[in-house]
Amino acid sequence: MALFGLGGKKSRVGLDIGSGLIKLAVVDHSSGEPELTKVAMTPVLADAIVEGEVMDPGVVTEAIRGLLSSAGVKTKGVAVAVGGRDLIIRKIQVDRMKESDAYDVIRWEAQQYVPFDIEAVELDFQILDPDSDGLQMDVLLVAAKRELVENKITLLSDSGLKAETVDVDAFALHNAFAVNYPEAMEGVCALVNIGNETTNVNFVVDGVPLLTRDLNIGTRKFREDLQRGKAMGAEEADEALRSTEQIPELAGYVTTRADEIAIGFERAAAFLQTAGVDAGKVQRFYMSGGGARINGIVEALGSRLGVSPEVVNPVQRLKVREGVFDDIELDEVAPLLLMAIGLGLRQA
Repeated sequence: MALFGLGGKKSRVGLDIGSGLIKLAVVDHSSGEPELTKVAMTPVLADAIVEGEVMDPGVVTEAIRGLLSSAGVKTKGVAVAVGGRDLIIRKIQVDRMKESDAYDVIRWEAQQYVPFDIEAVELDFQILDPDSDGLQMDVLLVAAKRELVENKITLLSDSGLKAETVDVDAFALHNAFAVNYPEAMEGVCALVNIGNETTNVNFVVDGVPLLTRDLNIGTRKFREDLQRGKAMGAEEADEALRSTEQIPELAGYVTTRADEIAIGFERAAAFLQTAGVDAGKVQRFYMSGGGARINGIVEALGSRLGVSPEVVNPVQRLKVREGVFDDIELDEVAPLLLMAIGLGLRQA
């Protein structure tokens, strides 16, 4: 599901515009089996994007143009995602009807769940049980402030690009996740994506992303911990976060931040419980994003929650064209690419 989509091209360019890195993935759909044909990424200057808001459009658009140019991508149409507190995802029930008749009814129902002016949102939905014959049907509702969507479209336009699809960040993550981990589409599983500024906690129930929560914790917090507490420079702190070796100065902060993520996870699980889903029965637990690479974070979070997390590989079952990772170390970048690949996998 996406907020809107246009066209149906053979290749889709997924563009994940993060506050630390901008990631790109191109997926070819021409053969029937999606094939990853290109990946690339570029850093964004600090504070050019803060909490999802573009503070310096000139810096960001220049980074986007430079990334596409260096990657040799000439396509102007891309798929992007939106997220954050100005976006609502809810599972609701309405009287069963044809999908073609449902929009007006669901838009009216949405007013009960969307804390924004309904006239100022982009709204989409997906019927979860279309083949059932019950009197009511389950619907996954997503609503985003129109301003959130328009700002992303404007950023792309200023970069010389066009939004072919505007997706939801949690759904883009899920899109790539489902392709690579079909076994996780049964029962209850959790996907925790630790980005630069935000950690997305996603609960997937029988293949449906029913709940997503954003936590104000990311690799930036770890970096600031080291800079303030250990008097490290920004570059030294980044090296510590990327290191595959044990960094004594980092260990205490990993435990503290893992505990904060765990508390957010438990609160989200408790909310899911009110919807009749026993989140205590999480059968599988996965992690992605740049923060998943921080030494000790997987073990610390697993110990705190009593689970055994697995770091996601976004090309575990995805066909990859020869040479895509010749200049990039897959093991180092794999957790970072889940959203970009999920956007590239999206077919309007």
